[in-house]
Amino acid sequence: MTGAAPIVVRDLNHHFGEGEARKQAIFDVSFTIARGSLTILMGPSGSGKTTLLTLIGALRGVQDGSVTVLGQELCHAPEPKLVILRRRLGFIFQAHNLHESLTATQNVMMGLAVHGKGNAAKQRVAARHMLDLLGLADRRDYLPGNLSGGQKQRVAVARALVSNPDIILADEPTAALDKDSGHTVVRMLKALGETRGTTTIMVTHDPRILEMADRIITLEDGRIVRDTNP
Repeated sequence: MTGAAPIVVRDLNHHFGEGEARKQAIFDVSFTIARGSLTILMGPSGSGKTTLLTLIGALRGVQDGSVTVLGQELCHAPEPKLVILRRRLGFIFQAHNLHESLTATQNVMMGLAVHGKGNAAKQRVAARHMLDLLGLADRRDYLPGNLSGGQKQRVAVARALVSNPDIILADEPTAALDKDSGHTVVRMLKALGETRGTTTIMVTHDPRILEMADRIITLEDGRIVRDTNP
């Protein structure tokens, strides 16, 4: 875990709304995430976990404070630079956002196509390999409509991981998975951290995977109230 920290958040505040409806969602949050680590964000609904994740992922504009991701300051960064940065990130959301007209393999190939990595034949081989690792070898040619919720989520995980991103940002990635499938996904994320230096930040309420985290940051009402590695 050498080199500069991939994620540095300093004095971050965030508001939603305007005028009298303006409401603060993040209050003076600061932390640094080590390369290759698996960090879990915990806290009750509405505590700011997903907002924080989307700010780090350059999916929402940084208003006040500093967020530096892979050396790129996000506050007031021009959109072209944010687009380039997002291509180095892998996103896993609760809503798996699969293309219903594409097979599982084709959906995972999209994770490579958007990065311009490899030709179609190489993309197909890589996509099938990732699906096999996630226990979906017999579902590779299925459309999402013929997959269970847990299987769809594993396809979404495969799509996020197949391009070997520098950072994985995951919002409840194990919520639709049984214990064994959930552990498989988290073990893969841990292995990527150890072998490739991939850094993962995961929002979860799943107590089954807490013991696998390198660090747990707990939020309440937009503030950090506990951090196992401050």
